[in-house]
Amino acid sequence: MPERPDYPALIRGQIAVLDRINAGEAGLPVLQQIVCLAQEVLGGRGAGYAEYATGHGRIVAATGACAPALGRKVSRDDARLSGGRSLLIPLDSVNDEFAKQIEGGDVHRMLGARCETGEQTVGSLHVYFGDDQGDPGHEDHAVLELLASWIGRLYERQPGLPVHGDARRPDNRDLWVAVTSHELRTPVTVIKGYADTLTNHWDSLGETGRQEAVRIIGTRAGELARLVDRLLSATSEDGEIGAAPAGPFDLSEALRHAVGELPADLRNRMILNNLPDDLPKAYGERDTIATILTELATNAEKYSAPDTMVELCAGVDEETLRFRVSDRGVGIRPEHVERAFERYWQGDSGDRHHPGAGLGLYLVRRLVERQQGWVSLRPREGGGTTAEVRLPRA
Repeated sequence: MPERPDYPALIRGQIAVLDRINAGEAGLPVLQQIVCLAQEVLGGRGAGYAEYATGHGRIVAATGACAPALGRKVSRDDARLSGGRSLLIPLDSVNDEFAKQIEGGDVHRMLGARCETGEQTVGSLHVYFGDDQGDPGHEDHAVLELLASWIGRLYERQPGLPVHGDARRPDNRDLWVAVTSHELRTPVTVIKGYADTLTNHWDSLGETGRQEAVRIIGTRAGELARLVDRLLSATSEDGEIGAAPAGPFDLSEALRHAVGELPADLRNRMILNNLPDDLPKAYGERDTIATILTELATNAEKYSAPDTMVELCAGVDEETLRFRVSDRGVGIRPEHVERAFERYWQGDSGDRHHPGAGLGLYLVRRLVERQQGWVSLRPREGGGTTAEVRLPRA
């Protein structure tokens, strides 16, 4: 690492942050800029910020080697940062799996600093270093503490923070019940209608008509089953809803099978850009992939024009397998990339033709984190949104 922090970069960065704040910008975009500044000034391999909630933290801003960990749930049990304002910690001593998820095998230490507002610790800022970089000095600690204090001030003064707002407001309950009732009624009505058609017009339908009716009944039954899972998950804070035994499975094959179960209109919009056959096995619950992909693809369809495509690809790194669902829709506002996973929360898409109960992404995060993985959303370069799911390698 450099012999001392890059103070010219620090000054330029502070001015840029002040300019954005004075221009009325706030929340996650400014927070991300401070994280990037921490990596640049200290010469680290990467940097990340974990916002604290009750019992755990979550990586809500990240750059460099830490970027793949965006959305990762992390432990708050490590009390070492409760002493001094900053501390150098070997990654192999961190008491959760997060250390294994930093890309780049030579990243083995992190310098962390508490971010406080008053007497409350709202999160922690971390910069990651390799063995070849030497130990950060007193000046590096001081700079990180300075940037951490800037984050604390953001929480004091700026809207959009904390990133995670109230997951549910009492005045939304009636709306949620009404919309959920509508979602349940639609597949039930279709199933009953086609079942009645088969019963009353079996002979006149012919073989082709009967097969199509059965196919539609099966598709709608799958939608209904997934909706029931969403409702059960939403009403159980800690239960293992629909948990199946975990084990090794072929991620690409599971994704292709899941695409085949999508409704025809959505299936025809999917581009399977890169689903390699030679990926190592993922470890988790294969049966959940159909539910996860359906929720992400349906969300992409909901917020994009009918003539645009939804892209699906998969890949691997040292510790995880990943797949991404990307669209060219209206995009997601940076301040919503985490709130979108909260139970019952719904963004203002300006589209009233596709109401929802605000449960889909909440269910996705629960299913993925149950398998020791994580999921994140981010705006897509050129317009649209990318959802990324990471699962452990077998």
